Amino acid sequence: MKTLIVYAHPEPKSLNGSLKDLAVSTLETAGHEVRVSDLYAMNWKAVVDAADYGPDASSPLKVALDSGRAFDAETLTPDVLAEQQKLLWADTIIFQFPLWWYTMPAILKGWVDRVFTYHFAYGVGEHSDTKYGERFGEGTLAGRKALLSVTAGGPESHYAARGINGPIEDLLFPIHHGILYYPGIEVLPPFVLYSTDRMTGEDYADVAKAWEQRLLTLESTEPIAFRRQNFGDYEIPSLHLKEGLELAGRTGFGLHVRG
Repeated sequence: MKTLIVYAHPEPKSLNGSLKDLAVSTLETAGHEVRVSDLYAMNWKAVVDAADYGPDASSPLKVALDSGRAFDAETLTPDVLAEQQKLLWADTIIFQFPLWWYTMPAILKGWVDRVFTYHFAYGVGEHSDTKYGERFGEGTLAGRKALLSVTAGGPESHYAARGINGPIEDLLFPIHHGILYYPGIEVLPPFVLYSTDRMTGEDYADVAKAWEQRLLTLESTEPIAFRRQNFGDYEIPSLHLKEGLELAGRTGFGLHVRG
């Protein structure tokens, strides 16, 4: 298995840093190939601008169209091209980050904004009366799996259905479904650690054991059963879920998960 770890935390000695290092050692010991994109160490540029597209940038800038034109012409900046090649190389992508203000750190969102260009991660495939592009289960990155490894400061009860922060599944849905599943990546259930601001060194032994177990079962873990866009569950072109396919009482983001 070839694994790309995209790591976003400014402190190498943080819990996130330890989890990243443990992932590398565990997977390599098990015989897997591992590459790491340490975004802070790379001094990753987190903002999209005309410089990303070189001679293919228009004026005024049109981010989607310009990024697609630069992708087609192979004129994207070297840092973006390198990350796209890593994604194409990988079988599995692990995203290691803290949950900050209910989402990923800005540097990681900037990685997505710049790397997931038009004609690479979106804007691919046929658009017709029966198919609305290759996305949500199809696309450039189909055949790969992804896992979010996330640390959260609050207690687990805060992230439950009646918890004040809302269900963790809902908070991560925009990443799971909107960023990863959109270009075809199968999404594994996340590895989430709670109350990490209160975690002690003694607690880490149990955390490390649980993380190692998840890592060693990546290949056998079933992905979240998101519905595929072009395979009959949605009306096209409205992309509304067909009536009667949901489980009784299921609403919201859960409608887009089978079973």
